[in-house]
Amino acid sequence: MRLLASCQYNGKNYFGWQKQNDQISIQEIIEGAISKILNTKTSIYASGRTDAKVHAISQYFHFDCYKDIDIDKFKYSLNCLLPNDIYITSLIKVDDTFHARYDAKTKIYLYQIYLGHSNVFLKPYVEEIYDNFDKQLFSQSLSLFVGQHDFKNFTSKEVDNDNFIRNIYKIDIKEENNLLKIYFSGDGFMRYMIRYIVGTCINVATKKIDISYVKELLNSKTRNITSYKSEPQGLFLYDVLYKL
Repeated sequence: MRLLASCQYNGKNYFGWQKQNDQISIQEIIEGAISKILNTKTSIYASGRTDAKVHAISQYFHFDCYKDIDIDKFKYSLNCLLPNDIYITSLIKVDDTFHARYDAKTKIYLYQIYLGHSNVFLKPYVEEIYDNFDKQLFSQSLSLFVGQHDFKNFTSKEVDNDNFIRNIYKIDIKEENNLLKIYFSGDGFMRYMIRYIVGTCINVATKKIDISYVKELLNSKTRNITSYKSEPQGLFLYDVLYKL
């Protein structure tokens, strides 16, 4: 039986989703809890990775269970074992051919910027900007990334089978007082891609670089990765859309 789970986590205390030899990860913690309940070593397969200190509102993963279980009770037991900063929000049975990564149709990320000094409750989940910030310039520079582009200069990924081509369907900005919420929807995002995009656009908005810099890197035939990267704590995996 194949099960699809969605989970939330606060990434502050973790070195990303993927298991590592010498650092604690989200995957390691969840796999350990599932394996303990099932009394057998169990691997989980996520919709994608998140980096160190990045959060998730809806991360998805699947795993195979070879025992007859009550899914609701299993979810309850799993949340009892997990630490307070990781929570399983749903658990459903899916077709045995389903894959959490390869069957994902759209991924949505959220990045949060606070203009000025935020409060102690918001600070761990935003990047604070103290410089003069031109919101119109920020929006204009972000709009350049919408559509299908070669993002080789906005990712640290060394190689890619698709030649770094990705399609960003839309970028929405919502403002709540001094809090900017930027939503990215696309077919996939590479390592540090959103943080490089946001970091570059922040520097355009604070007039440290010209918007032409963005155009040059998007159109460049040679690889020259941007020098600007936003902070990890402002980034959330917001949702993953499937056709189930």
